[in-house]
Amino acid sequence: MIEKTKKSSQKTVQTSKDKKKSTVAGLKAKAPKVKGTLSKEQIKELLTFITKKLDEGKAEEIATIDLEGKTSLADFLVVASGTSARHIFGLANNLMTDLKKAGYAAKISGENGEGNWVLIDVVDIIVHLFTPQTRTLYDLEGLWQKAQRESE
Repeated sequence: MIEKTKKSSQKTVQTSKDKKKSTVAGLKAKAPKVKGTLSKEQIKELLTFITKKLDEGKAEEIATIDLEGKTSLADFLVVASGTSARHIFGLANNLMTDLKKAGYAAKISGENGEGNWVLIDVVDIIVHLFTPQTRTLYDLEGLWQKAQRESE
């Protein structure tokens, strides 16, 4: 199943320390704190954390693709677009920083390239950040939809 999120209206809430925190749909982007293997629920919490962080960074057309039971690569893919190479590098850099702060060891590929495609692998989730042109060229959403139809 592929889920796309539209740009949601971000709300701002005041914390006890008078700092503003950006939230999406009224929920704080908070990573689950765990070590070792993650449960299905924790993976879904991490998926929510990742998609909210991308939304906060103004990523466009964020899509999640459920791969559970379809491949051993990952349980989910997250595909999002940035408006430019600089935007994609910023999204990737901020996501890596947030994941590290939350205690996750993530691997990144493409951060030294032209900025058309950056891949981040964290636990059982793979994040693809594309320029719109590169996203259209590789069409990962279409590829997985086709694979799903053929397996049914």
